[in-house]
This record gives sequence, C-alpha cells and structure tokens, in this order.
Amino acid sequence: QVQLVESGGGLVQPGGSLRLSCAASGSIFSINAMGWYRQAPGKQRELVATITSGGSTNYADSVKGRFTISGDNAKNTVYLQMNSLKPEDTAVYYCNGQGLRSVSGWSFEVWGQGTLVTVSS
Repeated sequence: QVQLVESGGGLVQPGGSLRLSCAASGSIFSINAMGWYRQAPGKQRELVATITSGGSTNYADSVKGRFTISGDNAKNTVYLQMNSLKPEDTAVYYCNGQGLRSVSGWSFEVWGQGTLVTVSS
C-alpha cells in the first residue's frame, strides 16, 4: 500500500500565503513524480503544478509566478508554496504521486484525501 497524507490547508485572506505539504509512505521503491491538483465547487479537477524526481516542474498558467512546487526526495514529500492568493484559488487541493512499488516493482498512482484552501476576506 502507498498512501499520501496532505496538510496545510485553511482560510486565508486575499493576498496571503499558505504552504501545503504531502508526504508519501508505504511500500515505495521510487517516486517518479508528484503533483498538486485542485477542484473548485462545480468545476472539474485541474492541474496546479507537478515536479519530477529530477526536479523538473510544470505549472498551470493561472498560478505561474505565484505558486512554487518543491520536493524532498529523501522524505518522499512535496510542498506547494502559495503566495498572492486570490479568491479564485479557493478549492480542495489534492496531492498525486506516481512511482514504483517495492518488492513487486509494479507502478502506482495514488491520490491524497484532499485539503481545503479557502481564500476570502
């Protein structure tokens, strides 16, 4: 089993900052990539940012220059630093992880349970 546990969501005023964390645990041989996605009420889930084990990053246009994704390979943890938050950033943020399981060597893709970010005055 591979699990992702997210933390760091909450209520913040427009213009404020939050930092999300996501830690992977379980039968992990290696992680190829991790990322953050979000789903606002009434909308489809969308990509926010991803990072590979080599450090390559990808961002949605809507968050470029405001959000920064980073990772700690030794801890199997990914972070999302969110600055200059806007009301339209309000959503449930989900962590995603892809890699290989230990022992079996089978690939996996797992999702976290989600953490709510609310940007409001």
